[in-house]
Amino acid sequence: MIPENETYKKVDFTFSKLSNEYDCCTFIDCNFENVQLSNITFIECEFINCNLSNANINITGFKTVIFEQCKLLGVNFNESNSFLLNFTFLNCDLTLASFYRLEIKNTPFTKCNLQEVDFTETILTQSKFDNCDLSKAIFENTNLEKVDFSTSHNFTINPEINNLKKASFSKENIEGLLNHLQINIS
Repeated sequence: MIPENETYKKVDFTFSKLSNEYDCCTFIDCNFENVQLSNITFIECEFINCNLSNANINITGFKTVIFEQCKLLGVNFNESNSFLLNFTFLNCDLTLASFYRLEIKNTPFTKCNLQEVDFTETILTQSKFDNCDLSKAIFENTNLEKVDFSTSHNFTINPEINNLKKASFSKENIEGLLNHLQINIS
């Protein structure tokens, strides 16, 4: 039986058996660190204050999933199931996560730590990075068309190797587009 509309509080999934699918479930203060989440599908689920650091998400389905105040260190989202892939990140730490070659249009990242995240060849069209730290994040051959970076900081994006058509930046963070030129801005 597929769990539907269930709420899981303070469950340590390193010791608990997981279902193959969760529908409209909420996970609060749960631990999934280093957990094998392969081939599990999460449909319209919400993770609040959970630790999913280094979780194995090979062929895992995230269909309209919200992550709020979660630790997602080193998670390779590029290994997840791309069919109907859709998620929202609010106040999350995604340090060293990877979205390599994923198509994640319209994805909101709000107040997230995105240090050293790999966005190489990712399609991020119309996504929003609202007040995010993008220090050492990798943007190479990335589609950033209509992406909003206006409130984010610490990014380095080379306009020569990324699609920035109609992307939004602020006067305060524009130098992140010029770092590759190795010029001094005062």
